[in-house]
Amino acid sequence: MNSTRDSHECLFLQTFWDYIIHEFGGLVTCPFFPVLLAFSGYICFSFPFALLDVLGEQCHFFYKYKIQKKTRPTVKMMCLCIWRSVFNHVVYVLPMVMLSWVCMPPLALPSEAPSVYTLFGEVFGCLLLFDFQYFMWHVLHHKNKWLYKKVHAVHHKYVAPFSWASQNLGGYELMAIGFWSNNNPIALGCHPLTSWICNLLSIWMSVNDHIGYDFPWSLSHILPFRLYGGALAHDLHHQRPEKNFAPFFSHWDLIFGTSCYIENSG
Repeated sequence: MNSTRDSHECLFLQTFWDYIIHEFGGLVTCPFFPVLLAFSGYICFSFPFALLDVLGEQCHFFYKYKIQKKTRPTVKMMCLCIWRSVFNHVVYVLPMVMLSWVCMPPLALPSEAPSVYTLFGEVFGCLLLFDFQYFMWHVLHHKNKWLYKKVHAVHHKYVAPFSWASQNLGGYELMAIGFWSNNNPIALGCHPLTSWICNLLSIWMSVNDHIGYDFPWSLSHILPFRLYGGALAHDLHHQRPEKNFAPFFSHWDLIFGTSCYIENSG
């Protein structure tokens, strides 16, 4: 009975998972795959909004939703952020991946895909855990002046965020984020597909936090009770660094009284 139930639950994703294993098994088991996935996501998710920033008022339909209309990122600012991301990955991330590869060889992929419900639950659980971890880390690095100056101030270089600035981070901060992103699914016993989706989704949510546009169709306006912070909440954090510490959801800011929300007036 259990075998039949599991077979029905996995039916939706099993074909896709079988294709991944047979066609790309060598690639997805490579220890560099999560890095490639995350960096590719950063480039793909950021580029459309970078183009929108360059076009500016020429694309009025979208640009009218820009939060800080008086401040536009320059191409030079964008290039500096991309360069910092490349530098951090080469200097910090890749050596750590190689060290991890030597100390802990990759495990064989499971033959069965997770059910849709399992996948959703695991992804949501990983995001909630990361949200709590980064909230506490973020508060600490704002409250402690030495940590802020030495570690987190890099990210606050721009008061008006833009998409590429999501990875304008110091090496230590990037390593902390990467550690949680990669190890939370392992600690929770999640399926590899969960880890990859969660990795990519986290990058998308991080870029979305920094785009500098408050679109009416954004997730922050779709979910009730402002449970998802989104671009406006994080934009306000860059303007008012003592507010809106959570990276994705808003419940911890509401609990600790650090939530701030105002209507976007441009």
